[in-house]
Amino acid sequence: MKNKVLMIVLDGVPLRNWTRLFGNLEGWVESGDAQRWVMRSVLPSTSASCYASIHTGVTPQVHGCTGNANVFRLSQPDIFSQVRKAGGVTGAVAHSYWSEFFNRHPFDVVRDIEYDETESATINHGRFHTMTGYGLVNQMTPSDVDLFGTLTNLCGRFELDYGLLHTCTLDSMGHRYFHDCQEMDHACFVMDEMLAPFIPRWREMGYEVIVTADHGQDARGHHGGKDDLQQEFALYYFGEATGPSADTELHQLQLAPTVLSLLGAEIPETMQAAPFLKR
Repeated sequence: MKNKVLMIVLDGVPLRNWTRLFGNLEGWVESGDAQRWVMRSVLPSTSASCYASIHTGVTPQVHGCTGNANVFRLSQPDIFSQVRKAGGVTGAVAHSYWSEFFNRHPFDVVRDIEYDETESATINHGRFHTMTGYGLVNQMTPSDVDLFGTLTNLCGRFELDYGLLHTCTLDSMGHRYFHDCQEMDHACFVMDEMLAPFIPRWREMGYEVIVTADHGQDARGHHGGKDDLQQEFALYYFGEATGPSADTELHQLQLAPTVLSLLGAEIPETMQAAPFLKR
């Protein structure tokens, strides 16, 4: 692979929370160490549908995942499969849906919770969690610093070319508390503070880093529909490539071909959106 990339997906963070509450990320934008754009999700702006589109570069109307109750092994080429095709090493620290979409379905909590499969798997090194029992009273989310540490561990041990991290903490907090509250302000502050030390570390390890969301949330903690609060979120890029002007709105379907172009892997014909970063 020409380069190495990590994608960090913080689930369910609307644009206004990124720009208002993530002081470390915004500080790097001000210093010129990061670039930020607004990105719009596919429809439905539902988590599983967005996860599938982020990596396949096609809409839910094409890949067929219409929501969280409709998760299966996807048939389209995706970032993981294209990196493997090019001889690269992949890894993911994420919700179990990602393993089901891109490796095997159904998810077996014993077999698939952790695996290192250097030859057969699309995701070579997987560390997954299910959030079984999730609800408003009990969020069932792992600590984010543990997830960041696990991804860093995989990068160091297995020299990942492409790595994904996904966490549902802020999405779960938004569903529980909505967004105009002290609890949500603090949750975003803590996420920003936990994430910040890892970004320079990943950069020192030779990775370009993308930090973004899968969708936003509206004032009542809802998403899934066609609404700016539900669909719009921020994307931060740490790396040497150049992108469009900061006021350009990007679309989620551009993520997959952009990551593959950064890595130097082949972009399949199914990914019709144009990459937004160039060298």
